[in-house]
Amino acid sequence: MSRNTWIWGTAIFVLLISFPPQWYPEPVRLQLAAWFGADAYRALPESAQPSAVKSEIACPEDVLGWREAQEIAGVQIRRSLNCVADDPYAVAAFVRGTNNIPQSVLMRSGLTQDAIVKGRDLDNDGDPDEIHIRLEVVELNGASPDTDNLTTQYAIAPGIKPGLWVFVPKMTGMATKNFESLQARSLLRLPSPVIRIEQGDHVFITLENSHYMPHTIHFHGVDHPFQDADGEGNDGVPLTSEVPVMPGQARTYDLQPRQAGTMFYHCHVQSHVHVMMGLQGLFIVEENRPNNWLQTLNIGAGQVRYPSVSVKENYDREYDLHYQDIDRDLNNRIQKTNDPRLVTKSLHRDYNITTASSEYFTLNGKSFPYTFRESLVIVKPNETIKLRIVNGGSSGIALHTHGHKATVTHRDGVPVQPNTGIVRDVFWIAPAQRLDVKLETTNDGLHSYGEGVWLLHDHQGKGVTTNGIGPGGNISAIVYESYLKDNGWPRTFGVSWDPYFSAAYYRKEVPVWQSYAENLSSEVTFDGWLILRLLGLGVAAGTIAALLILQFQGRRS
Repeated sequence: MSRNTWIWGTAIFVLLISFPPQWYPEPVRLQLAAWFGADAYRALPESAQPSAVKSEIACPEDVLGWREAQEIAGVQIRRSLNCVADDPYAVAAFVRGTNNIPQSVLMRSGLTQDAIVKGRDLDNDGDPDEIHIRLEVVELNGASPDTDNLTTQYAIAPGIKPGLWVFVPKMTGMATKNFESLQARSLLRLPSPVIRIEQGDHVFITLENSHYMPHTIHFHGVDHPFQDADGEGNDGVPLTSEVPVMPGQARTYDLQPRQAGTMFYHCHVQSHVHVMMGLQGLFIVEENRPNNWLQTLNIGAGQVRYPSVSVKENYDREYDLHYQDIDRDLNNRIQKTNDPRLVTKSLHRDYNITTASSEYFTLNGKSFPYTFRESLVIVKPNETIKLRIVNGGSSGIALHTHGHKATVTHRDGVPVQPNTGIVRDVFWIAPAQRLDVKLETTNDGLHSYGEGVWLLHDHQGKGVTTNGIGPGGNISAIVYESYLKDNGWPRTFGVSWDPYFSAAYYRKEVPVWQSYAENLSSEVTFDGWLILRLLGLGVAAGTIAALLILQFQGRRS
């Protein structure tokens, strides 16, 4: 017997004995069983021990007392029942204006004295009508020349830190919490702040471009002239109205909206990129009322702690809800380099939005479970709640309210006719579309089913995941105060949430049900026999392939 024949025989023999029987086609398995008898019972592999999960604290302690109702600089700030609240000193500055508050309040707010300047009362009704807002652009989770770590870090969920650009109010001091931290301070976050003004106000918005990219602001749906009084572009669109605001430069936009409603604003430079990077926010024009001091900015959206006069006339509470999705392939390009030339090439020439897909889905700049810290819609029975909703993402969302059916009162800032206000529990919201929704908590089996912790989420499957892992995404809830703990965390009666507050869970390292269905969902122990079979199969297949190649080459020569 020749050497090649022996090798051929050995390789085929190893191939046959290594091939896992369960891989044979069913007719072959049945014939083999008829010839040699059925295989003996093979027990399933043992379950591995449950993974050790290191979880974050679900609800951080409110050490600064930001959640409490308080009066600051004459501003009565409502209590925040959510676990994590916004800075009440910043709220006071946004209401009175940074030029009208004591220096001690200004310093604690972290804003510059010209960040929100409130001037004359033009219609003599007791509130300022000249408003000057100054915004900057900040990069979050970007590359740094000084460290391999991301800088100005902002997490949307445990361990999830996509690259972002956001508009922020003009601030003093550092971008991080302190000299030893890389964490962004509370004013620097996704989404860009909600802007609130009054119908008829003369508003100046200055973009001081502190970023390395050119930017503009386009006021989407907001009444504004195409050019200002000096003939300068006023629409924020480089294609038609103006050259973008270059790094280190500034431009002031001039507007005096005549119609109230829930609008939108965003950068319009390479808008398919800049908008999705996070340069977008709600722009709300409130109805004109006497003595109507407004919370000009709402950082991070969520609860409005100082509602307008017109809202208080008709509603018990008000919430701003900003939905957005994030494509890692786009956003994380700024984490590879901080060279503006390379970033520009990567975003504007290498990135192709027509092949894009989103992995992260946020509500008010957070994904589940962080949404439960600060973006719960907290209510009591027999209340009427105003929800202002914008879809800032790249695809539509089907927003579903568990336990409630609500009514759309406005679309894109325009009131719907009273007889067309359909009561429903799923609302379709297209990209850039805004809805004003009236949520009533009367327990009548229609508007509300009663008290509880009722989910609020996009009913498309991907919207409730984070990089394909669920639960995640934009899941939040309508929570009744009777189901809320003192620290702002809801009382739930289901599974343990510990895995969801672990970065390992969203790295796909933790079986989803291991804490309460261990044998069903645990990892499988190492199957050594199967590995040996596969190794033998690989060696035999490789040997046969090599022999075939040698034989073919021999015939050609």
